[in-house]
Amino acid sequence: MTTLAQRTTTAEAQAGLGFHLEALSLGYSRDLVLREIELEVVPGEVLVIVGSSGSGKSTLLRSLAGLLRPYSGRVLAGGAEVAATSGDRAMVFQDDGLLPWRTVRRNVELPLRIRRIPRRERAAAAHAWIGRVGLAGSEDKLPRELSGGMRQRVQLARALVGAPRAVLMDEPFGALDAQTRAQMQRLLLDVLRDTRATVVFVTHDVDEALLLADRVVVLERQGIRSVIEVPGPRDPDADRGELRARILEEL
Repeated sequence: MTTLAQRTTTAEAQAGLGFHLEALSLGYSRDLVLREIELEVVPGEVLVIVGSSGSGKSTLLRSLAGLLRPYSGRVLAGGAEVAATSGDRAMVFQDDGLLPWRTVRRNVELPLRIRRIPRRERAAAAHAWIGRVGLAGSEDKLPRELSGGMRQRVQLARALVGAPRAVLMDEPFGALDAQTRAQMQRLLLDVLRDTRATVVFVTHDVDEALLLADRVVVLERQGIRSVIEVPGPRDPDADRGELRARILEEL
């Protein structure tokens, strides 16, 4: 029998999930937020989306997750049209969304329980991920006993425990204080070194975008203003002053 650990190893060895956005228009009722978007997301890259409030950042991310159907056009993930949510695509929100009556361990195990992974296997996988996000010893705590940063660590572990091929992150650190946010950014960088998953990350923070991204997509109302390559991605010592100024000017 194939164990969860073996399935996880196989999933992590696979390339990340690529996306193709084809003449994609998104909105609510007849109010279109984005029109005729064309974009390729390369398997395994970290693509960061920035834009002013109301530019459609979260709307675009929800369409990749399968949470929002297109008004017109298509979203393809790995060559297949996105019509619903999938275990290949994990979502991380600004609100941690933890179930308050479940312990840290049981929150992290939840996606595996939904997939009917045997209890012993999901417990082992959850234990491993809780350790990877720096929460060993907190397995039996409830969300109300955790700080905001700790709850976001639990959400990250819950998103990654099933070895998704794409992780979609909607301003996950936006509500944290500056010090905790920096800690979470470093944690995410450490995790990204160990996985080939594609990451699409929404933020309003240009410095965060330049720290994390291979490419930055700048959204404007109803469309893409520019797509910018980031040299030396995820190098915290790189000087990106010119890129920062360019993105701020476009925003």
